[in-house]
Amino acid sequence: MISIAGVELEIFERGRGAPMLYLHGGGGIALDLPFIDLLASERRIVAPSHPGFGKSSLPDWLDSVDDIAHIYLELMDRLGLTRTDIVGLSIGGWIAADLATKVPERLGRLVLIGPVGVKTGPPDKLDVPDVFAMSQYELDRLRFHDPAKNPVDLASMPEEELHILARNRETLALLTWEPYMHNPKLKHRLHRVNVPTLFVRGASDGIVTAEYLERYAALIPQARTETIAQAGHLPQVEQPTATAVKVLHFLQVAQAAETSGARS
Repeated sequence: MISIAGVELEIFERGRGAPMLYLHGGGGIALDLPFIDLLASERRIVAPSHPGFGKSSLPDWLDSVDDIAHIYLELMDRLGLTRTDIVGLSIGGWIAADLATKVPERLGRLVLIGPVGVKTGPPDKLDVPDVFAMSQYELDRLRFHDPAKNPVDLASMPEEELHILARNRETLALLTWEPYMHNPKLKHRLHRVNVPTLFVRGASDGIVTAEYLERYAALIPQARTETIAQAGHLPQVEQPTATAVKVLHFLQVAQAAETSGARS
């Protein structure tokens, strides 16, 4: 646990090598799944539970992604992350994008997996479906290529883990409810992100559409998109190896190009 601005942050670290800030999605970090370990085979992973998620505290004054981005700026200072890569998933992608607009010079490369956070479609239509108005069955059909691959079994989950899951969902609603799943100002700031950026989406993602992802990526000058086959909104869960390979390859190629450019 690390105390920052009155927030008790739960921090996990795995692996060795160049540090990577890993910002989880709405379901929490999910350390028991293989994706983080695959990344940690080549990198040192620093993974905080967002305020209000996991065992991190949630002070009364914190109610936005912008607030969390400021907390993570101080976390980066505290851990000496002077120029680091960031991987963000879903709402973690939104936090990462917001963070990147504030201090682009502090980032090496950026990976956004199924990110939300901007409004790019018509004002009278949601870009992202209302996940809080759905049954678990309906939600899983949007989140997974194969809903049977959902690793969360509520019936067998210990009470403490059920409490954390419910708390995660409550905090997610607090952060994303109004305006729904976006900050109207963010799209006007993304031009500041001047680092290589990879957007990743599962081919069967029913929450982040291909059109939404393309419009999002078009807001960042050095962005490109990749698709993971046979995966939904959680490609890191359904296709952990394929997703980790794309992420690590992008980070390695971008770093090599940066190094080559510096030498020339």
